[in-house]
Amino acid sequence: MKLIKLDEIIGEEILARPIMTDDYQELLSEGVKLKIEYIPKLVDLGITEVFVKDDQADSEKIVILGDEINKKCRDQIKDIISKHTYNDQTQDMKQISSTADDIISNIMEEKEVVEQIYDIKERSADIYEHSISTCSLAMLVALKMQLDRETVHDIGVGCLLHDLGLRYITVNFENTSLDDLSDKELDEYKKHPVYGYSAVKNENWLSKTSKEIILCHHERLDGEGYPLHTKDLSVPVKIAAVCDFFDESICGIGYVRLKVHEVVEYLKNYKGISFDTRVVNELLDFTAVYPTNSEVITSDGDKAIVIRQNKSFPERPILQLISDKNGNKYNDTKILDLLVYNNVMIEKVLN
Repeated sequence: MKLIKLDEIIGEEILARPIMTDDYQELLSEGVKLKIEYIPKLVDLGITEVFVKDDQADSEKIVILGDEINKKCRDQIKDIISKHTYNDQTQDMKQISSTADDIISNIMEEKEVVEQIYDIKERSADIYEHSISTCSLAMLVALKMQLDRETVHDIGVGCLLHDLGLRYITVNFENTSLDDLSDKELDEYKKHPVYGYSAVKNENWLSKTSKEIILCHHERLDGEGYPLHTKDLSVPVKIAAVCDFFDESICGIGYVRLKVHEVVEYLKNYKGISFDTRVVNELLDFTAVYPTNSEVITSDGDKAIVIRQNKSFPERPILQLISDKNGNKYNDTKILDLLVYNNVMIEKVLN
């Protein structure tokens, strides 16, 4: 992604961010191809520059699952869980196993899969996409911990089904902090692991590990989790608990949605207390603290965009500077590699 002036547009550039008016009305959506005839109207509205996709920068963005496989798996999970919830067709749920295998295969196809820094997508709440994301994160952590293939598979299946119980409650959990729920609503929400486990406990095709993840993914090392308040957690459950918390925090399931760097900081503060230290470290080792396209302020006061990540250094990305501390735009492209300029820090995330 790069910022260009309107007089530099030649047509057919693709918007990397929506164009908004001062009162936050969307004029053109992200992904729209710009046409020359749009320019006069944009100028009349006082818009002088826009963010467009840049092939060189965008090619550096690395995700665990591509959009195509992510959508395919999300649609599969939604179809399977919907059939089970409304028609009790447990036979269809066995397809979850092959979906998990598809995700493992897709992850393993990625070159240097356990050595990359991945951009974890910040997004709105969607329990199906959350299930896919939690599954992908947990499988990658398990692979980095060198667990055997069967255990990785069982972790994946358990994570794909871990929030099955949310389909059985009526409490609004999207972008809502549990602290804001009434006692009755909170009690109902905290039953969802039990509802999910109860729905599958007699399924012979589902492993003990997968069932345990469904029941215990909200348990914590200090016994402050739910529904069992147990401290005796298996490694697969510890992995699922960390990855579930991370992803539900950035998409807003049971939490007011947070930025990646905010969740990273929380996990650092609570590793060894609520969350397993090794699991947290493994997750954070491959998670970009400032995802590509994040808009930030540096310690020098510059406004910048994260354009790509530095391998093995999730907190030190490469930036393109937009303006200085006084708000003056940089006319030339200025790239700042935080591994090279190690005295510069990211002070604030704007978007």
